[in-house]
Amino acid sequence: MKELVGVIAKALVKNQDEVRVTEVCDAATTIYSLHVSQEDMGKVIGKQGRIAKAMRTVVKAAAIRENKKVMVEII
Repeated sequence: MKELVGVIAKALVKNQDEVRVTEVCDAATTIYSLHVSQEDMGKVIGKQGRIAKAMRTVVKAAAIRENKKVMVEII
């Protein structure tokens, strides 16, 4: 799942070297924090948050297949 978030983000940004994904596992939820450069933040979020919402939807759909609950944060 962590790799999925990274691949999607790297496809969107200009500075691919600055894309980092960290994973924090809680008892019930796994949180993926996506770190990108400041100039690429708009590309990852998209107009009115559409790209960020689509990324979260894809990750949640993949997590449902594994019976997991996930969250994606863009930092």
